[in-house]
Parts: sequence; C-alpha cells; structure tokens
Amino acid sequence: MRITVAHGKTKEEVIQAVDRSFDQLFQSPQIRGAKLKDVQRSWQGNTLSFSLNINMGFFNSPIKGTIEVTDTDVIIDADLGMFERMVPADKVRELIGTQMKGLLN
Repeated sequence: MRITVAHGKTKEEVIQAVDRSFDQLFQSPQIRGAKLKDVQRSWQGNTLSFSLNINMGFFNSPIKGTIEVTDTDVIIDADLGMFERMVPADKVRELIGTQMKGLLN
C-alpha cells in the first residue's frame, strides 16, 4: 500500500514530526484493542524503515514498510500483511493520510 502526502515544511521538520509520532504511538503498547509488539525502526538518510507485529485476540500479523521524506512529499509504503484483509485498504489509506496531514500541520 502506498500513500503520498504533500507537505510544505523542511525535510528535517518532517523527519522530526514523524519520529515524534512514532514515539507517541508506541508509548502505548495497546491501541484500540490491538497490541503492538516487536516494534523496530531505523532511519537511513530521509527514509524510515519500520516493522512490528499487531495482535488482536488470536489474530497476529506482521506489518513492515518505509516512510520516505522528500522535499515536497511524505511517501509511505506499507505491507499490512493479514491485517489488510480485516480492514479495507481504502479505510487504512484514509486514516493514515488524515493522521499524516494532521501531523504536518
């Protein structure tokens, strides 16, 4: 799944905002009934690589991807694994896009 969100900030401002967002998201190991485990992330230049496992009851799915920050856009490429079968892709795109826009304002 690919999501592109335009921004009007410097790369460094966006990188810091994305990093803060990850910190906030993963401070709570449980979000809306889903437990996030084995969270890993690392920056290489302007690209954040991430992976985690999401657990909901008996359901467990790995999620991995990248977030690239360019001069004008934030490009999110994510493989939601089995989670994508539980939640419609359009809904996930809308949610992530809205969250990212809010983060960048």
